Amino acid sequence: MEYVAVLLPSLVVGLLFWFAMKSIFNADKSERQAEARAQAEADALAGGRSGAAKARPEGAPNGGSNAGPNDGPNAADGSSTN
Repeated sequence: MEYVAVLLPSLVVGLLFWFAMKSIFNADKSERQAEARAQAEADALAGGRSGAAKARPEGAPNGGSNAGPNDGPNAADGSSTN
């Protein structure tokens, strides 16, 4: 009986953590599905317009350029603006 008294609090906390994480992941999954449906609907509505701007890919806030501050026209000569 001592083992149950020792292990029970950890098991209860573990189960609470598991249920909390499960609900968080389910909510995230549902939100992603709803966002995908909304995006598909928006794309379908925008598909009829000519010249509709495409969204930039995720992770490319500056149009997809990965140039750093020292990657300009003078990068080959080793000059630095820092």
